[in-house]
Amino acid sequence: MALELTDSNFQSLVLESDKPVLVDFWAEWCGPCRLIGPIVEELAQEYEGKAVVGKLNVDENPEVSVQYGIMSIPTLLFFKNGKVVDKQVGVVPKAVLENKLKQHLQ
Repeated sequence: MALELTDSNFQSLVLESDKPVLVDFWAEWCGPCRLIGPIVEELAQEYEGKAVVGKLNVDENPEVSVQYGIMSIPTLLFFKNGKVVDKQVGVVPKAVLENKLKQHLQ
């Protein structure tokens, strides 16, 4: 299950993680977010122990959303060593996200 990320736990769970992190910026009212949500959950299960996968609700957590300039959702950011290393905006097939995630596992 994907972690529920918030403005208050983002620093410790994402920026201080020793593993690559995939963050799904989403909102309840967003149709495309509901399409990509199950894919994010699958990746969370498949990469448990190898990567951190989390979801951040932009309506409930405006600080992090503004900090990373999230303008469109879903936006998925890939972090490694506390830095954004890749980005995907919009709905894409699972393979696209999986390939991006795999690149940062080394």
